[in-house]
Amino acid sequence: MKVSIIVSVYNGEKFVSRAIRSCIEQSMPREDYEIIVVNDGSSDKTKFVLESFGDWIKVISLERNMGLPSACNIGLKSALGRYVIRVDADDYVHRDLIKVGNMFLGLNPYIDAVAFDYHIVSDLDDRVQRVCARDNPIACGIMFKKDDLVDIGLYDETFLLSEDEDLRIRFLKKYSITYIPLPLYRYHMHQDNSTKNNKESEKYKKKLKEKHGL
Repeated sequence: MKVSIIVSVYNGEKFVSRAIRSCIEQSMPREDYEIIVVNDGSSDKTKFVLESFGDWIKVISLERNMGLPSACNIGLKSALGRYVIRVDADDYVHRDLIKVGNMFLGLNPYIDAVAFDYHIVSDLDDRVQRVCARDNPIACGIMFKKDDLVDIGLYDETFLLSEDEDLRIRFLKKYSITYIPLPLYRYHMHQDNSTKNNKESEKYKKKLKEKHGL
């Protein structure tokens, strides 16, 4: 297994189907990658959406909501791929995302991880803006070597927000991320984005600064 795609979802019945379809439709041979979906204690119809995909995806169902970093860690620990990449349940990806990432890492063994540029898309799937991942990094659309993430301890499960920033800081102390200027990730900006919870966001930004002395 070359690549594992990790999708964590909590009450994502509105968008997760699109995310999974974009993963299923990848141009990489199907036997070379897997799609792991962690249902993080959803109370809506997410379970039934996931069941509709049958054997196309591997579903891990949690009895209660454990939070994004815990759900991601569970997915990562079960991943069989040499490389791993996160896709948020409300986002979607270009069909060549993992093919390009796998090829780039495979041909450049000295490179630790690759991050792709992304398009911000609206509720109507309109491309609002192209964004450079080097200047404005996000949690997803980054292909890591699984062993490297294990080496740094995966996600800190105490960070219910800013978990990606904490991971990136720890990762970059020992490894590097190479940026590929291809917009192969689609970041869906909408009112329900967790990052819009300003009070909680500030709480974890403060925690991040305290942990890393920023």
